[in-house]
Amino acid sequence: MKFSSDSAYVMHICNKSIAGYQILAQKKDCERFMLTLRFYNMPGAQRSLSNELERSKLLSIPSLFTDSQAVKVKLLAYCLMPDHYHLLVKSSSLPLVSKYIGDIQNSYSRYVNISRKRKGPLWQSRFRRVRVMSDAQLAHVTRYIHLNPVTSYLCEKPQDWIYSSYRHYITNDQFFLTYLRELSFKTAKRYRHFVEDQIDYQRKLRLIKNHLF
Repeated sequence: MKFSSDSAYVMHICNKSIAGYQILAQKKDCERFMLTLRFYNMPGAQRSLSNELERSKLLSIPSLFTDSQAVKVKLLAYCLMPDHYHLLVKSSSLPLVSKYIGDIQNSYSRYVNISRKRKGPLWQSRFRRVRVMSDAQLAHVTRYIHLNPVTSYLCEKPQDWIYSSYRHYITNDQFFLTYLRELSFKTAKRYRHFVEDQIDYQRKLRLIKNHLF
């Protein structure tokens, strides 16, 4: 991907729950968040997800990894952690990205507050975003996202964490050839080596940061 000539924005977006609240620690919650990601990325999504679920038990929704022409933003990578999430998205419009993330967070907040009988804000902030400006940065951001569960010692191997896009990256070369053309990797094997070769380093880096800050 040539960032200098591409008019689209690639954004690393993340947000954390207020006070470290475990909002994505259970399977049913992660599945709901994934459904929320899919639903609000649909071009014709006008109703709220909760209203749509009341109308129909079977939703016809696209895969998370659907070509950007058919959805609002193109999802490049994701990882759900017990108290926060990471998304890597591509879009030609920053307002569209903000609207998409806002819809996701508002919808999921309502779901958590109703299901857990709580009130008040769920998220630490509106959300944080960093624009990816180069091929090298893009590769490193995907690795950082996919190693989050390993860095936090929630699992030993990134492929063991099911609420992450890592398995999509390492199981099919066609994923890079037909969908994820933004990355320079052409095979799942090469990308897997790129990520897993840095597990120990990223864990040590996290420990250093914890001691310094």
